[in-house]
Amino acid sequence: MTGATESTPVVAPVPVFNLANALTALRLALVPVFMVLVVVSEMSRPGWQIVACLTFVFASLTDFVDGWIARRFALITSVGKVADPIADKALTGAALLLLSWYGDLPWWVTGVILARELGITALRFWVIRHGVIAASRGGKLKTALQTAAIVWYLWPMPAGLAAVGGWIMAAAVLVTVVTGFDYIARAVRLRRPAGG
Repeated sequence: MTGATESTPVVAPVPVFNLANALTALRLALVPVFMVLVVVSEMSRPGWQIVACLTFVFASLTDFVDGWIARRFALITSVGKVADPIADKALTGAALLLLSWYGDLPWWVTGVILARELGITALRFWVIRHGVIAASRGGKLKTALQTAAIVWYLWPMPAGLAAVGGWIMAAAVLVTVVTGFDYIARAVRLRRPAGG
């Protein structure tokens, strides 16, 4: 022992008001805008459908951008960890409900996806004191497939191509269910006492 004390580096707290969280807030703000555009389009007016679709795409892209910014510039916050998935669920949920309302998507598909999404969100809150369930590769694939399927349904596709959306959505539902069980298993392991 030399008597010298080692200096501990001071890590500055990450501010809640940062670019990553601002993009998450923007995505939440765009949800009602997107819903109004879909309603105006009535899913039968191509011009408004395109505007609604592009709004959905832009809002979805903020999910990828805010995550990249948060990791790249160490702007990860507890608020962001909670708000980000909520914003994702709000956007996706609004799109699915509207697509089913206008008869473009079976209600059972919307029910299965929303039940999974709400269940996993509840699980995240259930284990939040023990740790955060990070998005898995399967979860990211699920998000990508759901987004692609919704975009396909929103865009005024020619009759011959419209059916492709059903196949993309079928893959999305399959991955959604499988990854849901994976998240449940991870939550149970996280809550289990060490050595238990």
